[in-house]
Amino acid sequence: MKLTILGGGGFRVPLVYGALLADHGEGRVTEVVLHDLDDRRLRAVSRVLAEQAEGVPDAPVVSATTDLDEALRGAGFVFSAIRVGGLRGRAEDERIALAAGVLGQETVGAGGIAYGLRTVPVAVDIARRVARLAPDAWVINFTNPAGLVTEAMARHLGDRVIGICDSPVGLGRRIARVLGADPKHAFVDYVGLNHLGWVRALRVAGRDELPRLLGDPALLGSFEEGRLFGADWLRSLGAIPNEYLHYYYFNRETVRAYQRAERTRGAFLRDQQARFYAEAADPGVSALRAWDRTRAEREATYMAENRESAGAGEREEEDLSGGYEKVALALMRAIARDERATLILNVRNRSTLHVLDADAVVEVPCLVDAGGAHPLAADPLPGHATGLVCAVKDVERQVLSAAESGSRATAVKAFALHPLVDSVNIARRLVEEYAAAHPGLGYLK
Repeated sequence: MKLTILGGGGFRVPLVYGALLADHGEGRVTEVVLHDLDDRRLRAVSRVLAEQAEGVPDAPVVSATTDLDEALRGAGFVFSAIRVGGLRGRAEDERIALAAGVLGQETVGAGGIAYGLRTVPVAVDIARRVARLAPDAWVINFTNPAGLVTEAMARHLGDRVIGICDSPVGLGRRIARVLGADPKHAFVDYVGLNHLGWVRALRVAGRDELPRLLGDPALLGSFEEGRLFGADWLRSLGAIPNEYLHYYYFNRETVRAYQRAERTRGAFLRDQQARFYAEAADPGVSALRAWDRTRAEREATYMAENRESAGAGEREEEDLSGGYEKVALALMRAIARDERATLILNVRNRSTLHVLDADAVVEVPCLVDAGGAHPLAADPLPGHATGLVCAVKDVERQVLSAAESGSRATAVKAFALHPLVDSVNIARRLVEEYAAAHPGLGYLK
């Protein structure tokens, strides 16, 4: 089976390939095609993958190309992890937003909207090409903002595009761990949008163990989200929020922490990865060791400003290993081999959340089989969560509309309606400055 990875020169691609190397079952991926616009990045990542494959029998064959159509033809699965504008674009998103006094994070608030506006047109083009060149392929989307981009692609691919994210997986794993449960045998009742969801129950053998966690201050303070949000707030919510909700619940503190930081996250990653790609181009250097060293530093500094502002301390060792690649592999295996699995995914809502229409992409537990991902029934969200989900989903729809129509006024509306942008005038300023900074937003008129 052929797997095409879009954004194949991206830094996290070796995580996906590492997961493939551990899969020796029937119907596994035997061919991996890396596609990227940057040939230099492709060569660097190809070197890492070659070192990973050393000594592994029947390792998937890897090739690389800058020709998108060539990469897509004959693919059984397409993994999309592109970054339109690169890390320079992310750094600009953060800088412009923070200068205006609002959050610039790449998936949340102003930064997420800017990223979405320049990514959606590219993602739509990819979806159309997949429909034409690989109509039987399944698209696994990890391109951020993942929910928004998945919804844009679903308008052309239907249920054959599925979004994945490692945040719910990591959250469920941490909750299970602190409760002494095996994550493999726990059902995580998680509902919301990408980077905007809540764990409302964690069931082991049919019993909800979350009340035990919420009722024990010591347990609540013993894991990352407990320290990040505080035990009192979690007990008030009666749920455990996705870590990205820290940007909403503690927005002022987070914006101040980011403004005080020596460099934004995007600028840090831009500089860090520039060093890695330069090092990996040296034939006398082990590209895999350079990658491992860079990845460890990257994971350890994830959401560092949030943890600093909350006094949450360092990340746990168990949380430094990623996880989205395992979700991707489990998803591919469930579809390709009809091995049923329950995974938290970004899919079309259908009737899961009654406050949203059937085509709205939500992030919920799904039963996955050869027919794709089927969202499980979910209880209604409480009022505070419903309001936030509906507001952010409407912003996503405004982004999709602006990307389709090229309307600058609609783009302003998207910024102005977001809960973390509190001024129409700031929204207008953001659109003007983002359009000036990003050639990819030249379509807005």
